[in-house]
Amino acid sequence: MGKLLLNLAEVIRLATRNPIDEGVLTQKEGYLEHKIEQLGIAMEKMKLAEYVELLNRPARLFYINFFSGVARGLGMAVGFTILGGLLILVLRKLQVLNIPVIGGLIAEVVRIVQTNLRLH
Repeated sequence: MGKLLLNLAEVIRLATRNPIDEGVLTQKEGYLEHKIEQLGIAMEKMKLAEYVELLNRPARLFYINFFSGVARGLGMAVGFTILGGLLILVLRKLQVLNIPVIGGLIAEVVRIVQTNLRLH
């Protein structure tokens, strides 16, 4: 796609060339050619052609999206489990410190979590 635009810039440059003054482009034509070249380079960088090719193959698009969703879900589950375990460890440490205001609340939360763990 980007190569097509670079070729388009060349076509515009050749079409706008003044036959009397072969080597000089007007300022507007030079600006237009420069912008088309920049657009072509930007489209190459964002890999638009590969994305359009992927959209033309829906089975591959489904495959990629399905497995990326599975990996994302698995990562969230593992991450939440680790963070939950760390939170319980911190709450246990705070309970041992016996802080007057929140000590009772932390003890109650830890007791509820331990009771639920025993039931399952």
